[in-house]
Amino acid sequence: MIRSTLAPVLAGLLLACGPSEPYGGPGEIPFDPQRPTPGTPGEVTPYTGTHPIVLEAQTRLPTGLELQRKLVLRTCGPTNGVCHNQKEFPDLHTTGTFAAAINLPCNLQPGSYISVYDRCERLGDRFTFSDHDNSKELELGWFEVVVGAYVEYEDDQTPPSDAAGLHLHFKDVVLLEQGRAHWGTGTFIRNFVNDQGNVEALAFASYNTRWWVLDDGKHLFGEVRDYQRESVDALLAVGIIQGDQNRNGIFGAREGKTVPMINPGKPEESYLVARLRGHMQGEAVPGTRMPLANQPPSVTDMLALMCFIEGLDPAAQEWNLSASIDYNACSYIADPEALNLVGAGVKWGERVWPILQSSCGGCHGGANPQAGLDLLSADTWTRLQGNSSQNLDLKLIDPGRPEKSYLWLKLAGDGSIFGSRMPLDPLGSGSRSLPQDQLDSIQTWILAGAFND
Repeated sequence: MIRSTLAPVLAGLLLACGPSEPYGGPGEIPFDPQRPTPGTPGEVTPYTGTHPIVLEAQTRLPTGLELQRKLVLRTCGPTNGVCHNQKEFPDLHTTGTFAAAINLPCNLQPGSYISVYDRCERLGDRFTFSDHDNSKELELGWFEVVVGAYVEYEDDQTPPSDAAGLHLHFKDVVLLEQGRAHWGTGTFIRNFVNDQGNVEALAFASYNTRWWVLDDGKHLFGEVRDYQRESVDALLAVGIIQGDQNRNGIFGAREGKTVPMINPGKPEESYLVARLRGHMQGEAVPGTRMPLANQPPSVTDMLALMCFIEGLDPAAQEWNLSASIDYNACSYIADPEALNLVGAGVKWGERVWPILQSSCGGCHGGANPQAGLDLLSADTWTRLQGNSSQNLDLKLIDPGRPEKSYLWLKLAGDGSIFGSRMPLDPLGSGSRSLPQDQLDSIQTWILAGAFND
C-alpha cells in the first residue's frame, strides 16, 4: 500500500526535476548569470613605485571587499555573538554591515558612560514642562535613575543630590524656583524628519510627578513613587538621547566636531581608526585600544584601511566596495611606517615592570603570591614566559600576540577569560582598570616582542 502511494509522487518529482535535455548536460544552465564585476586595479591608475608596503597592500588588499574580508572580519568580527559580530556595535562581520558603518554615528553602545568620546555625542533630546508658563525647552545632558527605597519629602524640603528617583541634568538652568517642589508633566521632545522630508518637533514621552531643582540649577530631580516605577521604566525604554553622555560638561555635538564610525575622505576623523590608534588628532580616545583580543592590524593593513577611507566620496549616498582602492593617489603612501600601531621604545625594565609592581604587586608578590604569580621577584620576566596556571593553553605573555597572552587578557578585561578583571581595587570595591596609557604601554611591549630590556 505504501509503495502504491509513493509511486505517483516519485514519478511526478522525476517529471518535474529529472529531464536533462533542456540544460545541455550536467552542470549547465540555460542562461547567462548577470553577476556584478568586481573592481580591478585597472579602474584606477595603479601604484608603480617600489615601496614594498604599498605594493603588498595593493596586491593583497586591492578593494574594499578584500579589506573587509581579510582585515576587518579577521580583526573585529570573527567570533559570533562576541566582538563586532551581531552583539557589539557596530556589526562589521559582513561587507554589507561594513559598508553601513560609513557615516554611521559612533559609539552608540558605550558600555559605561566614561567610555563615550565627546566627538561621538549627539544633540540631546529637549525637555520642557507643558503646564508651566515660564518653562523653556532645555537640552538634556544626561540622566540617571537612582535605585533605592522611596522617601517622601515635604514640598518645602530639598532632597539630597543622590536621592532615589529620576535625575535629569541639563545644559542650561531650569527656570523654576529652587527650594520647593513643583507638580508638573515633563515632556521630552525630539526632531524627526517627516514623510515630506521636513524637520518636525515631536513630543515622544512624558512623566508627571513632583520635581525639585537641585545643585547649580541645571539638575532636576523627579520623584518616583512605587506606583510610578513602571512609568519610569517605560520612559527609559523609549531611548532618550543624552547630549553629554559622558557627563564631563562638554556637549559634543555643540562643539561642531562630531565624527562618524567611518568618515568618507577623512581617515584621521574616523572613530574606527581612532579606536585602533588610541587617539584622534592628538586627543586620547576613551576605552581600550581595539582589537581587544585579536592580532592588531599590520602597517600594510592600516595603509589599506586609511587609503580606502581617504578614497571614499563624501558626497556619495552609497559606496561600491568592489571598486579598487586608489593607492597611487593616497597621501599615506608617502610614509606608511608612520601608521605602525606597535610603536617602539617601551622597555620592560623602564616601563612595564614598574607598572606591574605598583599595580599588581600587592597581591602578586611576597611569600605567598596569588595564583603563585610573583611579579616582584627578580625572575619576573622569566616567569611570564611560562603558561598560566589558570589556563594552561595560554602563556602569561606570548610575544607579539596580546590576544593570546593571559596576563594581557586579564588586564584588558576580556570576557573570554574567567574571573575578575585585574588589578583588583585595593579598597575592596571590585576590579578596576589600569590607566589607558599604561594599558597601551603593556600592549605595545607585547606586540614588539616582549623583550627583557
